[in-house]
Amino acid sequence: MSPSLTVRRIAADQGAVFRELRTASLREAPYAFGATLEDALSADAASFDATAAEHAVSLRITTFILYTEGHPAGLIEAHFDDTTPRRAFVCELWVAPAVRHLRGGELLVDTASAWLANQGATEIHAWVADANRNAMRFYEALGFGPTGEHRRVARAPEQAESLLVRHVPTTSQASQQ
Repeated sequence: MSPSLTVRRIAADQGAVFRELRTASLREAPYAFGATLEDALSADAASFDATAAEHAVSLRITTFILYTEGHPAGLIEAHFDDTTPRRAFVCELWVAPAVRHLRGGELLVDTASAWLANQGATEIHAWVADANRNAMRFYEALGFGPTGEHRRVARAPEQAESLLVRHVPTTSQASQQ
């Protein structure tokens, strides 16, 4: 029997869960995120509590948590940037290695994308490190494609990342599928 997966928006009182997942992601894949493990470990619990409280209610930014059999096993952030027109992003995606084969990453991206679409997004963006071929293939399999936009990774200027985009189907397009 395969474990059941569920995704829920972070609750205001889940700062400790957020910290646990963030530090686990940075331990396992330090190359994949903007922050470092040292940053996360040196941050006090109150900062994680404040982030969880904000992400639980904000219409601009949120975090979704993946659960397997009721245990936290992954997360993703969804947010709008401050540009005009504002762009929607998914980022900070991480799924525990033991459950990656269960398609939790896809469930997280789809849930975060649906939330962004409900907030008015017509395109969902994701920055992916060019050297992270697994992540690039993952996003491409979910319908993301290149925008042609590139930038240097802030914490590692010798590395570059590419902006990918996935278009949100309109109601008429969705009903035709």
